[in-house]
Amino acid sequence: MYVGSLFDVSSRDESGSRARTRQAILQAAIEVLSRNQTASLGEIATAAQVGRTTLHRYFAERSDLLAAVAAEGASRLNEATTRARLAEGTGAEALLRLCAAYFDLGDLLSLVFSEPALVNDPAWSTEVCDDDFHAMVARGHADGSIDPALPATWLQSVLWSQLYAGWSYLTDHQISRHEALALVLRTLTNAVKPHPG
Repeated sequence: MYVGSLFDVSSRDESGSRARTRQAILQAAIEVLSRNQTASLGEIATAAQVGRTTLHRYFAERSDLLAAVAAEGASRLNEATTRARLAEGTGAEALLRLCAAYFDLGDLLSLVFSEPALVNDPAWSTEVCDDDFHAMVARGHADGSIDPALPATWLQSVLWSQLYAGWSYLTDHQISRHEALALVLRTLTNAVKPHPG
């Protein structure tokens, strides 16, 4: 009984250690690939502070790692969407919260912009839900906070283009993330508000 308990604890510790190592590799891949899409697995292993052999134990091929990065990205995007509470407040308020939550994804955003194929991965189509976004925009049209002439599909493009502009500006100019986000939110606010006449 006692031996079994020790074995169970040991198995949990090993499982937890494996999960942490896998997560470290994925995080390193996101950071490295966001700056250099042609980075080698060796560079990613170095950034994750693991050996190349260890990386291969978790991801045998580069394609396996990229698929896992796509799934991790979809999961993080889904979590950010949940944090934005799209069903609360006016449509415009929810849209701005969503923009801020996405902006906080950091290197993942850079990777999305530099690797468009990532968003074509099946993981994104199953994890990233558009229904809530459409409902949020419809609510914004109804409550008067979003210009009814702007369809949800257009606003989705506007959101992503502003996120791209914000991250590009942040990279090219010596400003803080807070300042860049403020510019993005101000621009988005003015873009979606109804115009008289």
